[in-house]
Amino acid sequence: MTKSLKSLWVLKVLILFALAQAKPANVGPHQEFLRRLVTAAIERTNHSVRYVSAYVSIPYPGGDVPANTGVCTDEIIRSYRAVGVDLQKEVHEDMVKNFSAYPHKWRWLLARPDSNIDHRRVPNLMVFFQRKGESLPITSHAEDYYPGDLVTWNLPGNLPHIGIVVDRKSPESGRLMIVHNIGTGPKMEDVLFNWKITGHYRYFGPGS
Repeated sequence: MTKSLKSLWVLKVLILFALAQAKPANVGPHQEFLRRLVTAAIERTNHSVRYVSAYVSIPYPGGDVPANTGVCTDEIIRSYRAVGVDLQKEVHEDMVKNFSAYPHKWRWLLARPDSNIDHRRVPNLMVFFQRKGESLPITSHAEDYYPGDLVTWNLPGNLPHIGIVVDRKSPESGRLMIVHNIGTGPKMEDVLFNWKITGHYRYFGPGS
């Protein structure tokens, strides 16, 4: 083999090795689930929703308040439902079996689980995600929050709030943005550290 042919052969081997190294890793089912969840959450920002927190009787399972109304939790519920997870059903079934594990502050409203409203309350979702999903560290580092993560906050007036981290970055801060509804319908905004974070969760659905 001539020197030039040998050099060409070595170059070819190096190129093939580099291409093999660059081949993307297989995406696992959890990663694929979060990708679809994020896509569903971003899609929610195309909807016009009036912030209405009134109690509404809805079917069970698969029930929802009118599509043009809702609160922060409804964006989480609708995003999960778009990927095949019914949080109304999952939360209700867990509360029926473990009612005492859920926040006592709501007991004055009812003495038993209520499939019309329980899944629409942030404190209940916090307990549910902690029990059935992953409870993750609360930090002040943006890189600790990943697309598909669920974040809860305490707003002024001691009001609980919830949103979902998506894969779009703020051009100003470089942080991943949040899809949430704080009163003006579903929006995608750079608000991760705007309020005190009270919870950080990841939930892949039942049986995960």
